[in-house]
Amino acid sequence: MSPRNPARRASTRTASQPRQAPQAPQASQPRQASRAPQVRPSDETPAVPIQLAPRRRNAPPRHFADLTTEERADAVTALGHKPFRARQLATHYFEHFSVDPETWTDLPAAARESMASALFPPLLRSTKVLTADRGTTVKTLWHLFDDARIESVLMRYPKRTTLCVSTQAGCGMACPFCATGQLGLTRNLSAAEMVEQVREAMLTLANGEIPPGPTRLNNIVFMGMGEGLANYTALMAAIRMFAAEPPHGFGMSARNLTVSTVGLAPAITRLASEGLPLTLALSLHAPDDDLRSELVPLNQRYCVDDVLDATRGYFEATGRRVSIEYALIKDMNDQPWRADLLGSILNKRGRGWVHVNPIPLNPTPGSIWTASDVEVERKFVERLRAHKIPTTIRDTRGSDIDGACGQLAAEEES
Repeated sequence: MSPRNPARRASTRTASQPRQAPQAPQASQPRQASRAPQVRPSDETPAVPIQLAPRRRNAPPRHFADLTTEERADAVTALGHKPFRARQLATHYFEHFSVDPETWTDLPAAARESMASALFPPLLRSTKVLTADRGTTVKTLWHLFDDARIESVLMRYPKRTTLCVSTQAGCGMACPFCATGQLGLTRNLSAAEMVEQVREAMLTLANGEIPPGPTRLNNIVFMGMGEGLANYTALMAAIRMFAAEPPHGFGMSARNLTVSTVGLAPAITRLASEGLPLTLALSLHAPDDDLRSELVPLNQRYCVDDVLDATRGYFEATGRRVSIEYALIKDMNDQPWRADLLGSILNKRGRGWVHVNPIPLNPTPGSIWTASDVEVERKFVERLRAHKIPTTIRDTRGSDIDGACGQLAAEEES
């Protein structure tokens, strides 16, 4: 069982002294809740330690997408070419999604190969592709330059397309219900390794490889492998390239970029100061510190009050409504009293600032990590809506190819 900290909350503290996670007050639970069946994460899954430092620190080769606009011009000049060639390269990369020098016909033939080899080293190598939903959901296993592995998931809906991007190889947050969290953290990704996942998806969509035909990428969610806010500098560099106007970036709306976190409270506060209207998604999964400290071990450092205060601050700074992600797990966190507690602690911080997305877990017979009964799920949603909390059951695309929330594990097996 993960250790819990029932220490009393200090009345004053600094940002470097987060509140310890207290146990949920027993008075908040109805008397009959103690007789209801309840399972704990430790009933099946041994706790593993949080890993903030990656096992590897080797960096990938410098790539065009790692550079600022000025650095691109300097790099091209260092190769003996005119600075304006950097803009031509950016047009090919960000507007045509091309890293093939044979298509760069507006550049001198003699210069193409040298620029390609110096500025566009291969960073991702596709080794396995799985499809679901009649080909409209595609999960790709990528090998990186050092054979670290990541996955991305591309999903096409009738009126939009979304790419789920990885920010780390593995994850150090150690959440017991998450396949990625059980892997541990191999290393952080570079900005270019994130950008390349997006460029590959944009090229796939532009070429019409996802039925019914060619289209563009509309949304990016940083909900793949890794805790993005633990790789903050590279994450923000990638985000700024996604939002920059062509030819300096992909020209996507910052409102269509979603950053997901398990609750790195100081990083949430830092994100609020970036001046970008990004969507923030908090993986909460329990409203009480007693259970959340096991489901999300980082809660022992930044408790429920810490992360909700930080996310409320994000809303106040950006005006962007925060999404609360809540994986419904049978007999663990799906009790009606927890729905009521969740509604209360959200409303305590005001109205209209948050939206809750309950996520049905993939049914797993014989395991505690399985979906709530449909009727239990319905009642949980009803209780939240009774508190006037906007609530929408989240779509779980790709569960049959282990591409849904918490299922990415970078496996090689067929």
